[in-house]
Amino acid sequence: MEPFIVHVGRAVALRRDNIDTDQIVPGEFCKRVTKSGYEDALFARWREQPGFVLDRPEHRGSSILLAGRDFGIGSSREHAVWALRDGGFKVVVATGFGDIFRRNATNNGLLLVDLLEPAVRSLMELAEKDTGLAVTVDLARCRIAAAGRDWPFAIEPRARRRMLAGEDPIAATLRHADRIAAYERGRSDWLPALGGYGAARERPYADR
Repeated sequence: MEPFIVHVGRAVALRRDNIDTDQIVPGEFCKRVTKSGYEDALFARWREQPGFVLDRPEHRGSSILLAGRDFGIGSSREHAVWALRDGGFKVVVATGFGDIFRRNATNNGLLLVDLLEPAVRSLMELAEKDTGLAVTVDLARCRIAAAGRDWPFAIEPRARRRMLAGEDPIAATLRHADRIAAYERGRSDWLPALGGYGAARERPYADR
């Protein structure tokens, strides 16, 4: 996962509230066994409608999605985050997010910016007025800026540290590899072996 410090990109406004994960990526796409290649799944049902905002030529290449209230509610499918990422989005700005979606986003390097509704509405108006508008999202300073205006945002400190460092849960765990190894060396022989089923089978049964 790449560190996220500052991102500058174009924004597209999706003026809908309560967008759930089934709308972000329909269930049939969740049968895939890979963690990438979901750009065709992103808002697949809505993209069947002519003129869907994300398919308009002026919005292609946008990397910041502006949405309404309670984005990413519904089921826990991580595919919704993968689809947004594969669709080119680095940031989603909305008023409220689903809790599990928020965790999945952090684990995959997708930044969620939670702003009050007037701020989101202002950003939408700016983006619709000028489709080439550059929006700056600064995670180091926790501010988002566009057209000479800026808004502060809050993010859970642990999530912020991990995104600034570019650490997914595995990388964050491996930072403590020495401590983990020391703990394993100090385990009593009679305790279950670590390292999976094969390693456990190799432990002798003499102590039983």
